[in-house]
Amino acid sequence: MTPTMTTEGARKAAIVLIKIGREKATTVLAHLSEAEVELITAEIAQLESVAADESNVVLREFSELATARRHILQGGLEFAHDLLQSSLGEERAQEIIARLNAMAIQLPFQFLQRADPAQLRTFIADEHPQVIALVLAHMTPDKASLVLSGLPPEQQAEVAHRIAVMDRSTPDIVRNVETILERKLSSVLQPSESSRVGGIGPLVNIINRSDRATERQIVEGLESRDTGLADEVRSRMFLLEDIVSLEDRAVQLVLRTVETNDLAVALKGVNESVREKITSNLSERAAENLLEELSLLGPVRLAQVEEAQQTVIRAIRALEEKGDIIIRRGSDDEYVE
Repeated sequence: MTPTMTTEGARKAAIVLIKIGREKATTVLAHLSEAEVELITAEIAQLESVAADESNVVLREFSELATARRHILQGGLEFAHDLLQSSLGEERAQEIIARLNAMAIQLPFQFLQRADPAQLRTFIADEHPQVIALVLAHMTPDKASLVLSGLPPEQQAEVAHRIAVMDRSTPDIVRNVETILERKLSSVLQPSESSRVGGIGPLVNIINRSDRATERQIVEGLESRDTGLADEVRSRMFLLEDIVSLEDRAVQLVLRTVETNDLAVALKGVNESVREKITSNLSERAAENLLEELSLLGPVRLAQVEEAQQTVIRAIRALEEKGDIIIRRGSDDEYVE
């Protein structure tokens, strides 16, 4: 159902159509409803002149929405949000995604936002792993995690592997799967040339929102299928910046196992909160030595920094595996003080 166009929306649309020219504007109007065409053409007739500031604001908004929609078609909401956040910042990214949702623009698997994850899992559990992977890659990580965590371990690993190695899927395949699934779910739903989906990033986002047991099952399952892929997934499941979420005692245990020179290189380019978390858990003398070594490093190749950061991350994960420290994951983790 086409949402009702507001007067403000009609004015913005009129400005955009005037700017893109008669030929392109005619093509756009051909895809709109009769009521929308009437509203927009009425606005065009009344627009004798438009201030440069207003025109620039409208065109920038149009460009941002078009870019966001293209990103969503390429890889889902999370993919679009990450790209927008990296270029525009968190606040603008959230605002643009919210505006797209409010406009009810048809996006792949949008109906899943109204589906209960437990019910969805029941309906897709018997589907081919590739179909399940395609569906989860288009969901938000929070909901995808709930679906994935309820699947049997063997199926979890197979689906996780397919999400990670998935590259592109044609629009026809996406629409076909979407149509069949929406038809199946219709009774329980609450009142480019190709689409890029999946990849290691979306899989890691899903795993990071899972409980520890589910995480372990997925990674162990990947290990049995593709050791290299499992190692890459594991290395990206905890970032150095996440060290600020560890308890001080845990940070102190980590620092005892990492060489000072590795730690100094790892701190190149990180934000101040990470440096503060680390230096505050060292003795005054050790913190001074670390900061002095850091200041003497000069430019360091990115590959060296990333390798040093992975050294710290490996130390963290090794201590977690031994049960010496706890990394809090998800909202369902339970703790006893």
